[in-house]
Amino acid sequence: MEEFYRIKRLPPYVFAIVNDLKTKARARGEDVIDLGMGNPDLGTPKHIVAKLVEAAQKPQNHRYSASRGITRLRKAMAKWYRDRYAVDLDHDSEVIATIGAKEGLAHLALAVLQPGDGVLVPNPTYPIHSYSVVIADGDLRSVPLTPDGNFFGRLQETARLAWPKAKMLILSFPHNPTTMCVERDFFVKVVDFAREHRLMVVHDFAYADFTFDGYQPPSFLQTPGAKEVGVEIFSTS
Repeated sequence: MEEFYRIKRLPPYVFAIVNDLKTKARARGEDVIDLGMGNPDLGTPKHIVAKLVEAAQKPQNHRYSASRGITRLRKAMAKWYRDRYAVDLDHDSEVIATIGAKEGLAHLALAVLQPGDGVLVPNPTYPIHSYSVVIADGDLRSVPLTPDGNFFGRLQETARLAWPKAKMLILSFPHNPTTMCVERDFFVKVVDFAREHRLMVVHDFAYADFTFDGYQPPSFLQTPGAKEVGVEIFSTS
């Protein structure tokens, strides 16, 4: 059977490679310290497990959920953004719950990209940021993210030279794997950049709580005009 077109375009999945090496090493009897996917080494808090059990025992929960997420959940998400970031979101028109951040990003790319649409993505990046573009048959445009702090300059240069013009920009700060962080003025420039180039911004805010030394990462949505040019994906994983 011929290999599937989109599968052939995907690069090797780094976590699958690491897991394979880890499994083989353990099979040889080696002591492996796993610093891979960030799986917790502590159990889920008991009150959360108890609530899950309680919900699972209710027959009304044994059905399909609402496609956008249940109303109370979306209201809670909007309240959380308002309380934490002073961002007002309409739970009916500006908030949805997805199966996970990766699923949400992948389906967003499929929904808005046409074959060949250019997407600007930092390099290195978390795998789904590039994989989602490949799966949607988009044109991946890598922007080097290096320690010299000139990422935005490289972003501007890549956008200027790209043809056809990019349709989307995918960002994630705090960044994985480089740990690069930004301040609110960075997102002000991103909003202006998006308006200038007429592209959509997708900010993956998965690492909002993984910070140290008093640093509080800004939400992209705190920036004036951000909701007009992009979306933000938050994860509790």
